[in-house]
Amino acid sequence: MQRFLFPRWVNPLLGIFAVATAAGVVFAGAMGGLITDPVTLNVGYEPIQPVPFSHAIHAGQLKLDCRYCHNTVFDAAHAAVPPTATCINCHSPKGKDGVTALAAIHPTSEKLGPIRESWSLGRSVAWTRVHNLPSFVYFNHAAHVNSGVSCVTCHGRIDQMETVYQAKQLSMAWCISCHRKPNEHLRPVNRVTKLDWEWDPNELDADGNPLGDQADWAAKHIGESNIHPLINCAVCHR
Repeated sequence: MQRFLFPRWVNPLLGIFAVATAAGVVFAGAMGGLITDPVTLNVGYEPIQPVPFSHAIHAGQLKLDCRYCHNTVFDAAHAAVPPTATCINCHSPKGKDGVTALAAIHPTSEKLGPIRESWSLGRSVAWTRVHNLPSFVYFNHAAHVNSGVSCVTCHGRIDQMETVYQAKQLSMAWCISCHRKPNEHLRPVNRVTKLDWEWDPNELDADGNPLGDQADWAAKHIGESNIHPLINCAVCHR
């Protein structure tokens, strides 16, 4: 049986094919790394919510403490999404007699229609989650805020956002970098929810003493509070 031989003009194509294959592998690797990078996937994520709630107004202008709405943040692993009842405390709709049961701030606003509907039907508002970690990652809000990690460290200046978006990576590498050097991210616990707060060495602590240097304060705070920012896999992957 006569063996088939490719014509000689095919030989240059082999080099072109090899170069194209190598370029394809490099391109696929680069695109795969870019597409799966936390910055590409998450940072800047800003979903449209069923109600245009402005943190810039509520937390910024009105100075509402984060804990008024997210009232479990110091006691539980999760920071609770506020129920409709919390919104109704201020935005009570008018009853059949035309009188509001609670505070009547914008009781007829079209933007607050989903809140009034939720209240009347007894169903939760379908808020869209913004900061969403993988299901295999365990994060405890209470452990962090009670140690002196401010909301602003992970969520950015929420009090300046008209629509909340993800400002930080929240990736594994990002978290580990903080656990390895936590001192610079710590502050007095009673300043955790004050998003515009900045370190002032002359400011007095709860005992009436100047805070002093941030690094010295953080080192002392870690020792006294028995804080152990571990980087073992089992801390988050349980």
